[in-house]
Amino acid sequence: MPLTDSVIGSLRLNRTPAGCVPVRKLKEFRMTDSNAITFLMLPPQTAQTRDWAKRLSTAVPGMRFVVAEDTQAADAAIEAADAVFGTLPPEPLRRTKNLRWLQAPQAAPPAGYYYTELVAHPVTVTNFREIYNDHISAHILAFVLAFARGLHIFIPQQLRREWKKPPDNQGVVPLPGATALIVGLGGIGTETARLLAAFGMQVLAADARRTDKPDFVSELYPAEALDTLLPRADFVILTVPHTPATEGFFNHTRFRLMRRTAFFINIGRGMTTRLDDLVAALRAGEIAGAALDVYEQEPLPADHPLWTMVNVLLTPHMAGHGPHLNERRFQIILDNCRAFAEGRPLRNVVDKAAWF
Repeated sequence: MPLTDSVIGSLRLNRTPAGCVPVRKLKEFRMTDSNAITFLMLPPQTAQTRDWAKRLSTAVPGMRFVVAEDTQAADAAIEAADAVFGTLPPEPLRRTKNLRWLQAPQAAPPAGYYYTELVAHPVTVTNFREIYNDHISAHILAFVLAFARGLHIFIPQQLRREWKKPPDNQGVVPLPGATALIVGLGGIGTETARLLAAFGMQVLAADARRTDKPDFVSELYPAEALDTLLPRADFVILTVPHTPATEGFFNHTRFRLMRRTAFFINIGRGMTTRLDDLVAALRAGEIAGAALDVYEQEPLPADHPLWTMVNVLLTPHMAGHGPHLNERRFQIILDNCRAFAEGRPLRNVVDKAAWF
């Protein structure tokens, strides 16, 4: 339904012709049908989100797209919203009357996004998962290859201008015949498994939900089998999100289950891994090395011991960087808007209690 005269007046806004409706605090991409579904884009806005609203208004004629530039404008529109994009705090959630769908603005929103009231609310939440599959899997492969060929040793030697060869057949991990354990066989984990299998590696996987095993995965187990799999792996690769079940689940106990010659890689979420325990495991020689893109604390403090450990590779939470991401985000919103308008199932539905 269109914004009422009282709402327009309360915001001291002027009506403008149908179509793209620029106002002082709120922009509405309006359909003439008074029963049109309302999709509210919560602040803060960017040039990207404003452009998405324009494109969506053309592509999905059965919906009305409202772009709230600040919290006052969002408060004025939240009651009538059928669908919302963004982060929705408890107070405006309580004032919704028609809300049935919430599109999260990230693939894995931070802790606190799925609060108690949101979990209990009947609204369906979707996210942006799987837009990073190719970028992050390539980053994981780079870590695996670096360790397999000893680059964590040779790059520091290069910086010291030091010509020092290891003995023959030492300092390398032959990938054909090596075993990788992927913890979390979602989109990123699946693409990583495909790439590693192409190098001749045996790929094991543990996943909390998935039961269908891709051909390039040798063995797939439920998450509960993790501790029995750790001693079998040369590379342990975490791709899992931060959830109540995974917070801090890689700790000293699990590092001690790994082979002393194994490497640990985390590109999922930093809160899944206790860094103090990782440092202790590295210092004790309980594992051979570690590569991280995510951390319990970000940025990683400059005085953290991981920075200077020779068997550690660190990147600043950028494994997902690469082209096409905003267009992939838009495509998920577009697909879901069309599905929502037509009463079809949505993409990337989240288990709110589990956060993913």
